[in-house]
Amino acid sequence: MFQPRKILVPTDFSTHSDRAFHVALSIAARYQARVFLLHVINGAIQQCAGDYSIDKNIVDRVMSECIVFANEKLKEAIDKDQDVRNVKVIPDVRRGQPYEEILKEASEREIDLLVIASHGKTGFNKDFMGSVVERVMKEVKCPVLLIRSPEGKEVPACIS
Repeated sequence: MFQPRKILVPTDFSTHSDRAFHVALSIAARYQARVFLLHVINGAIQQCAGDYSIDKNIVDRVMSECIVFANEKLKEAIDKDQDVRNVKVIPDVRRGQPYEEILKEASEREIDLLVIASHGKTGFNKDFMGSVVERVMKEVKCPVLLIRSPEGKEVPACIS
């Protein structure tokens, strides 16, 4: 019987990701598994564009603030879900391409189960799976539990 011990849940702080996190917590409680809650800050801030350039210190400060903000949002997500009390949740923030960082996290932590929402914060199109999810599912080595987004419920874009 499959009994996951390490569960990875990528989040973009959308309601869809929140649903995936809740499902993962239920599974983790049943099997005494740990949950790794991951947020990826997509890419870097463009320092120069044409004739305009931003000071490197400002770029570094903005990125540091993004990391602090993401860690605060992870803590909020953990604190607001009542199913957390019996599950160890390890938050993590990474920088880079979301699908690449999700795959790295899964490999480095030897994840047993990936629980991921079918769509992220943009909602994109109810007929197509999110591009990050599609790329992850093609390459990830562990089982994946795909949490489908409710039909017709788009989520407005927000900060990543």
